[in-house]
Amino acid sequence: MSAPKFNEGRLMQVLVSPIVSEKATAVAEKHNQVMFKVLRDATKPEIKAAVELLFKVEVEGVQVVNQKGKVKRFGRSMGRRDHVKKAYVSLKEGQELNFSGEAA
Repeated sequence: MSAPKFNEGRLMQVLVSPIVSEKATAVAEKHNQVMFKVLRDATKPEIKAAVELLFKVEVEGVQVVNQKGKVKRFGRSMGRRDHVKKAYVSLKEGQELNFSGEAA
């Protein structure tokens, strides 16, 4: 079975940003996974294709979490943060991603 073909312009937009936090760092060290904030309508195959295309690494698997936005106060009015979809991307053995600049 060959990999499905995705629109390259769409793949460039799927990954919104990498998540850099204590939890993300711990997950990266323990399970060789990287966390990304992704588009709400992104699918697992799309996320996998986007990471492989943009970072030139091999992806073993993708797990996603839909996180509801918190209700917060903004001055005297109540508002809500946006809902977020996070992707935990598992990299194959020996593969790693480096966000701190291109050291090739």
